Amino acid sequence: MNAQVAVKMKSGPSIMLASGKWFDLLDPWNSDFSIRDIAQGLANICRYSGQCKSFYSVAEHSIHVSDMVEDFKLEALMHDAAEAFLGDITRPLKQLLPQYREIEASVENAIFTRFGLDASSKVEIKAADLRVLAAEQSQVMPAGTDYWAAGSGIQKANIRVEFLSPPVAYDRFMAKYSELTSA
Repeated sequence: MNAQVAVKMKSGPSIMLASGKWFDLLDPWNSDFSIRDIAQGLANICRYSGQCKSFYSVAEHSIHVSDMVEDFKLEALMHDAAEAFLGDITRPLKQLLPQYREIEASVENAIFTRFGLDASSKVEIKAADLRVLAAEQSQVMPAGTDYWAAGSGIQKANIRVEFLSPPVAYDRFMAKYSELTSA
């Protein structure tokens, strides 16, 4: 009897995507994935390790960041795309896992290359991401969680978290992608 598992080894450990394709964590460059695979993952991953008032997807967050930048809107939409394959790991945990950060950077670089994104956008996107983070925290976390923003001069983004369900977040992410790429 041959048991099938959703983890296999090719070049490295691989995961099966909802599309039925395999994503090799150590060889993302040669993995077969699409924007739909990214949208599927981001729409189903909750920010803050789920430690928030209600389900709040990385896809919805990504749309907010894209709406906050003047330039690089597509890059902003895709800034957390690696999380579609790796999950949304909390910043404190990432600091404890240097190999994870290397894997994340490799996956991010493969995605940026695959979609023709401009890596010079990262500084502008990080600033928008922090503004969105400050606004999110005041809406999805306990009162006072966003204290760090005022102390560091970060102005909260003017966004409203809608707590979109995964199917709605998927549809909105794909609509935003289509709007930005005319695809």
